[in-house]
Amino acid sequence: MILGKPIASGNTAKIYLSDNKIIKVFNDFLPDSESINEAKKQEYAYTCGLPVPMVLDVTKINGKQAIIMEYVEGATLGDLFLKDQEQAEHYLKLSVDVQLNIHSIIPDSMEPMYDKLYRQIEGVKVLDKRQKNLLLEKLDSFSYTKRLCHGDFHLFNLIMKGNQVVVIDWVDSSAGDIRADVYRTYLLYSQFSTELSELYLRIYCEKSGILRSEVLRWAPIIAGARLSENVSSENSERLVEIINRYCPV
Repeated sequence: MILGKPIASGNTAKIYLSDNKIIKVFNDFLPDSESINEAKKQEYAYTCGLPVPMVLDVTKINGKQAIIMEYVEGATLGDLFLKDQEQAEHYLKLSVDVQLNIHSIIPDSMEPMYDKLYRQIEGVKVLDKRQKNLLLEKLDSFSYTKRLCHGDFHLFNLIMKGNQVVVIDWVDSSAGDIRADVYRTYLLYSQFSTELSELYLRIYCEKSGILRSEVLRWAPIIAGARLSENVSSENSERLVEIINRYCPV
C-alpha cells in the first residue's frame, strides 16, 4: 500500500491521510500489541461519549502495525494558538473544559495509571536505585479515586471541528488521579513556556476547585515517568532537577 508522505510523525508512529481516513503506522521497535492496545483505549473513550475519532480498523500495512480511523478535518488548538498567541487564555479554557469532561468519567476498563507509572519509573536509566525507590515509595503513598486520564493532554492533541473540540492520541490514557494528568499537561507546557503552563494550571484549578499544591505533589513522579520516554525535545536535566527538588537525595 502506498501512503505517500506522512502529515505528522512522533516518537512511536507516523500519521498519514489516505482516502479521507487517518492511518497511524507504528514504528518497528514497539511491542506487537501496541496498535491493539491503543485502539482499545480510543474505542473506550469513544464509547464514553467523548469527542474522539472513530476507530475503523486495526491492521498491518507494509508489515507494520497500523490503526485506521476517522479523519477529523480542522486545525489543532495548538496551531490556532500559534497564529494568535493573545488568545492563549481562550484556547486553554476550551481545552480545560474538555479535560474536565474526560476527568468526570470513572472508567471500568482501562490500564491503571499506577501500573504504567511504576513500569516507567523502574525503566529509567538515568536514575539510580535509591532515586527510583524514593519515587516509587511516593507513588505508593498516594490515594485517589480513579478517573479517566488522557495522559498526553495538550493543545496539539485537540482538533477544532466547527464548534466541537475533538481529542486525539489516546495511547497514554489510563485510570488514575486527575491531579497527575493535570501535572503532566503542566509539565509539557512548562517545557516551552512558563507563562503558558502557569496560565493553564490557574485555569484548571479555578474551574475544578482543585488546589495547585495537590497537583504539584505529583511533580517528581510524572517527571520520573517522563524520563523513560526519551523524548528528543525534552531536557532530561530539567526533569532530574524537578525530581531532586521534591525528593532530595
